[in-house]
Amino acid sequence: MKEISQQLAFPERWVAEDAAAKDADFEVLVNRHSRFVFQIAYAILRNAQDCEDVVQETFLRLYRAASWREVHDERAFLARVAWRIALDRLPKRKHDAPGVELASRDANPEQTAIEADRNAAVHRLIDALPEELRQPLALSTVQELSSREIGEIMGIAEGTVRTRLMRAREILKRKLAGWKGARNDRR
Repeated sequence: MKEISQQLAFPERWVAEDAAAKDADFEVLVNRHSRFVFQIAYAILRNAQDCEDVVQETFLRLYRAASWREVHDERAFLARVAWRIALDRLPKRKHDAPGVELASRDANPEQTAIEADRNAAVHRLIDALPEELRQPLALSTVQELSSREIGEIMGIAEGTVRTRLMRAREILKRKLAGWKGARNDRR
C-alpha cells in the first residue's frame, strides 16, 4: 500500500517540475523580447507608461494562452500581439505633444534651441501624418523592421507597406522643405 502511494507521488512531483521548467522558459522569453515589445508599443502610443502596460498585457495574454511554446516566429508573433493591444489603447489616451530632445552638451545655447525647434517640428510633422502612414514609418525607422515584417504586424501586403512608406516620406520631405523655406524667409 505504501508503495502505491509513493508511486502516485512521483507523477505529482513531475508535474510540478514540468511547470517550473515551463515558467523558467517563459521568463527567458520575456527577458529576451520585452524591450522589442516595448519598442513596438512605443511606435504607436508614444507614452512610456502606456507601453509598459502593453508589454505586461502582451506577455500575460501569451502566458494565459499557454500556447507560447508552439509559436514558430516569436518576434513576429509578439509584435503582432503588442501591435493590436497598443492599437486598442490608442483611442483611450490623450494626444500629448512629443518631448523635445536636447542637443549635445557641446553645442552652444543657440544651436541647442535651433536643434530642439527642428526636432519638435519633425515630430509634429510625423504626428500629423495619417495613422496608416505614420505607423509603418515608425516601425521602419525606429524598429528598423523590413517591409515584410511590417506587413505581417499590420496585416497588410508588403507592397502596401512600401507604398505607404514612400507616401509618408514624400509628404514629410515636402512639408520639411516648406518649413525650412518659411524659417529662412523670417530671417
